[in-house]
This record gives sequence, C-alpha cells and structure tokens, in this order.
Amino acid sequence: MRFHKSETSFFILIVFLGGVGIMLYRVKTAVDILSPISASENAATLVDYIAAANSLAALFLVAALFCGIFLIYPLIRFQAQDHGKLQEMAQILSARSESLAHAALTDGLTGMQNRRYFDEALKEYLAQFGRINKPVGLMILDLDHFKSVNDTHGHVVGDAVLREVARCLKDYTRYHDVVARLGGEEFAVVAPNMDKELLAKLADRIRKAISEINITIDDAHLKVTTSIGVAVWDKREGWQDFYRRADKLLYKAKNMGRDRVCV
Repeated sequence: MRFHKSETSFFILIVFLGGVGIMLYRVKTAVDILSPISASENAATLVDYIAAANSLAALFLVAALFCGIFLIYPLIRFQAQDHGKLQEMAQILSARSESLAHAALTDGLTGMQNRRYFDEALKEYLAQFGRINKPVGLMILDLDHFKSVNDTHGHVVGDAVLREVARCLKDYTRYHDVVARLGGEEFAVVAPNMDKELLAKLADRIRKAISEINITIDDAHLKVTTSIGVAVWDKREGWQDFYRRADKLLYKAKNMGRDRVCV
C-alpha cells in the first residue's frame, strides 16, 4: 500500500510529537523515582538526565516544527490551490455543457428552437395539456418557392429571408408558444390552449405578415409568401400522428395554390 505525500508527512509529524511525549513522560518518571532519594547523592544524575531528556524533546519539537512548515503546510497549500483550480474548471465545464446543450436545441441561423427541441416540446405539451383537457394547436409553415430565392439571389439573401421570417413568427406568437425551424424553409408553431377558430385566425395573421416582409439586400428586392397547415389535437392521436396530420394540411395548402391557410 502506497501512501500519499501528505499522509507520509503526517505520520512523520506524529512520530516526532510521540517522541516528545515519550521524553516528557520519562522525565516525569525519573523525577518521581529519584526525588525521594537524597538530593546530595543523586542531584547531579537527575539534573543530567533531565537536561538530556529536555534536549532530546527540544530536538523532536524542532523536527516536528520543520516537518509541519516545510512538508505538511506546502502540501496543504498545494492541495487547496489544486482544489480551487478543480472547482474553477468544473464551473467552466458546467457552463460549456450548458452552452452546448443550448446549441444542440437551437437553430444556428435564426436563433429559434430546432427540430430536436420541437419534437420533445410537442410530446410534453400534449402530455401536460391532455391532463387538464385543454386544446393544443399546431401550425406547420413552408415558404413558397423558396428554392428560387436561393437560386436567383444566392444563399446570403436566402438566409436573410429566413431570419426575417423567424423574427416575424416570434413577434406574432406568445411567450409560451413553441416556435421552431424544422429545417430548410419549414417552420412550426405549437400553440397551446387555442381552439381551431382562434388558431386559424392567428395563422392567417402570420401568413399576411410574412407576405408583407420586404427584403432588400444590395440590388435584391423581394417578398415571400408562405403556406400553412393548421391542426388541433384530437386528444387521441400520438404526437407523430398529430404532426403528420398538420403536415398533410400544409401540402394541401400548397396544392390549392400556395399563400393560404388550410385547417
């Protein structure tokens, strides 16, 4: 079994202090034995013995002090500094972990929630609002002819369009709604506690607001429109079936001529 340096130093200190204790005990024993005897006969012997024992005890004390100052204290100091560095590193790693977790759930281009977050949030919203028998609405949005924007004006302009659409969605939704970019030019909004009529009105306001966005970058001036599929959870279907139903309504809106809401 191997001991740590601090443990070894501690054992050495105990040995030195134990030596001091033994010397003091022997001095006391010698005094108790020799004191009844005639002082004239044994005074010199007693004095010499006590002096030798005191010298040895002093030596052990000096050695113990040396061990404490030059062996144990530096180790304690080093371990304290090392502990502080470990705590600092743990805080940095914790912050980095939170940052990575946030990045894993956020769309880097628009700053919205991403598909991974959307899937988990939709499942959770259905579970929680199902318990209190409240409706959950879902909108799936897809920008119309967005490929032509990238092909004609480039991806820089296309990215600017996506950011503007994201800003518009955030402006028209509530703080507790889930607004996510699912990928490409497709977005989604989970709107709890809204019935079909209210959700349809909200979707149409969003559609009109997006159609009024003016994008101007260099010589590029363009507008975009969006098609929206709207569904309200029937409280029986799973989250994937609910999503697929809203997605089918989106494609129905596309097939009906785009720039419209299909409920």
